[in-house]
Amino acid sequence: MSFFKKLKESIATKTEAVTNIFKDGLSKTRTAFVEKVEELITRRKKIDEQFYEELEEILIGADVGVNTVMQLIDELRVEVKKRKIEDAADLQPVLSEKLIELMKGDDHAGLRMAPSGITVILFVGVNGVGKTTTIGKLAHKFKSEGKSVLLAAGDTFRAGAIEQLEVWGQRVGVDVIKQQSGSDPAAVMFDAVQAAKQRGVDVLLCDTAGRLQNKTNLMEELNKIFRVIQRELPDAPHEVLLVLDATTGQNALSQAKLFGEKSGVTGLVLTKLDGTAKGGIVIAIRNELSLPVKLVGLGEKMGDLQPFDSEQFIHALFAGLIQREAADESGIKAE
Repeated sequence: MSFFKKLKESIATKTEAVTNIFKDGLSKTRTAFVEKVEELITRRKKIDEQFYEELEEILIGADVGVNTVMQLIDELRVEVKKRKIEDAADLQPVLSEKLIELMKGDDHAGLRMAPSGITVILFVGVNGVGKTTTIGKLAHKFKSEGKSVLLAAGDTFRAGAIEQLEVWGQRVGVDVIKQQSGSDPAAVMFDAVQAAKQRGVDVLLCDTAGRLQNKTNLMEELNKIFRVIQRELPDAPHEVLLVLDATTGQNALSQAKLFGEKSGVTGLVLTKLDGTAKGGIVIAIRNELSLPVKLVGLGEKMGDLQPFDSEQFIHALFAGLIQREAADESGIKAE
């Protein structure tokens, strides 16, 4: 059985709606990345040094990241020799296979939830990455699953941050625990945890400041928040999610490295994947950091925040190829 057929069968167990969200959300990356690979394979036919160089350029152009690209090209060279591949067209499924391997890990583990009582999820990340929107969409997701949710407006330093979270709270129908602008974020978290306990909520989603006077202050503020939460709920926070804007590419990777080292991040959220042709950054981040991508933003709608799934990701990228292969096998010309 071909690789693409196996991938299609694996995806068949998932809902068609989710598959379509991934396909639609990655359409820009698919056009910029896969179509260029296909064009290269059609044009060059044979696998030689020039072929590898051009493939390298395409991968780097899609923001797969230089280190990851070098690793990928080396692995492809090994496979080409081992499998005695001469025709460039036969390299496409091998490339897909290797991309899935690079991203494999615990991406099916999902968000870590408290076995009982309150689950606390902390959100970190610089301003403008879509942190508040992510919190709102995740609140909607939990609420639609029948869970009770509370939001904590811990980003007290950015003008409009509290109001923005309140708008999401009203839209989703959940309460926001807040204090005045400029208040101590740790004090807001204390109030939020107390309110969550009193109301017996299932999930507490906490916004935090994206920027203070300097990085040291920001990390100190986060540590203070951790201490306050853990004093009230020793197992919390259950997740510390770093929100990254996929459209910023390599800058997002740099942010992940900085925050990941210093703020106890347990997972990543990549927003605005639908708005970039450089979705390869997902592969770079997944491969170069020991942090799982937990959620991806694939559009503007409430339901477009999805748990990350490496098979769905690759399936969405190579959707055209899979469709054509299926048509070829059934003897029908693909549309």
